[in-house]
Amino acid sequence: MSVTTRVYVARLAGTAVFDPIGDQVGRVRDVVVLVRAKGAPRAVGLVVEVPGRRRVFLPLTRVTSIDQGQVISTGLVNMRRFEQRAMETLVLGELLDRTVRFVDGSGEAVVEDVSMARQRTGDWLVDQLFVRRRPQRVTTLSLRRRGATLTVPVEAVTGLAATTRTQGAARLLEAYEDLRPADLADVLHELGESRRLEVATALDNERLADVLEELPTDDQVEILSGLDRDRAADVLEAMQPDDAADLLHELSDEQTAQLLELMEPEEARDVRRLLEYEDYTAGGLMTTEPVILGPETTIATALAQIRRQDLPPALASMVFVCRPPLETPTGRFLGVAHFQRLLREPPHASVGSILDSDTEPLTPDATLGRVTRLLAAYNLLALPVLDAEKRLLGAVSVDDVLDHILPEDWRESHDERLDEEASRG
Repeated sequence: MSVTTRVYVARLAGTAVFDPIGDQVGRVRDVVVLVRAKGAPRAVGLVVEVPGRRRVFLPLTRVTSIDQGQVISTGLVNMRRFEQRAMETLVLGELLDRTVRFVDGSGEAVVEDVSMARQRTGDWLVDQLFVRRRPQRVTTLSLRRRGATLTVPVEAVTGLAATTRTQGAARLLEAYEDLRPADLADVLHELGESRRLEVATALDNERLADVLEELPTDDQVEILSGLDRDRAADVLEAMQPDDAADLLHELSDEQTAQLLELMEPEEARDVRRLLEYEDYTAGGLMTTEPVILGPETTIATALAQIRRQDLPPALASMVFVCRPPLETPTGRFLGVAHFQRLLREPPHASVGSILDSDTEPLTPDATLGRVTRLLAAYNLLALPVLDAEKRLLGAVSVDDVLDHILPEDWRESHDERLDEEASRG
């Protein structure tokens, strides 16, 4: 068996996991250790992300090789979703950025990486920490300088087992910087409550807004309520208006009013309008920020608009063509121009010349059932929502519909019934 005798966990994040015949099983997302009162923490397994964004537990006893940027398993991977037990600690999720104290009294340090070594018995023990010293005296100069780094035995520090309120999240986010918002949301969901808030707070507003949109409602409320009010308002501004409105629906009337007051007036205006509509109606589901263009706009400009990186794929499937003003509620709605049609026409032509005016619009009070039927009947990814004067109020996209027709716990319950009887072994 070819197993590297020492592994630095932060470098292991994202490493591909293969079965014995060379097929990729998934990627390493964390390492599970047992932190004991005495002795070095014992590493017991890997958290592996398999297709479908599912995280499963792979015992280190089933790892035959960790070498050259890959992990080889025996192929016997239990597909039951990983659930952290009370005595278990996640290295990336919980140990990195933790503040520890040197036993010799020489000060404090922050854990930046963890080294685990394979013993002759086959067990893996966390025996060394890569840490960065904290200055003992805080001065203007020390705030600008980063402390010295060093590798120390795990026995040389205390506090590894205790959660601290000052724990940061820089190293964890560095390890997960390549994750899509939905995948990072899964990571946050699996963390403990205090650690989840620490990590969420360390994200910038745009990244946190994207992640919040992918989290279960309870996690959204917990994180937003844990932020200071000004920061919470900034994050709501960065979210899609419909997602921000959905989240505010879960807060008390007092909290909602306070946050809306702190938001920029223009951003708050759209959210206030959405809050007026009932849940599970087209008005409650719609976003007020689809791509809206005038009929004279060239196809080249329209294609540039739907190439925007921040635009959800469903809303990039078409542009909505209206008379001015082009902010919702717009002037008279004229029709939609589909992405595929835009690709087939000359770039200098106007979008007004290729309109689909047959797409049946929705009224704000249209039920979720009607929205779903129309999307399915016309094979569309989005539908316009119009008021009685034929002005565009917004658009309902298929991803918003799916969020409302799937079970509330769909992010964490899929496929688990297939392996109810399985255990981690």
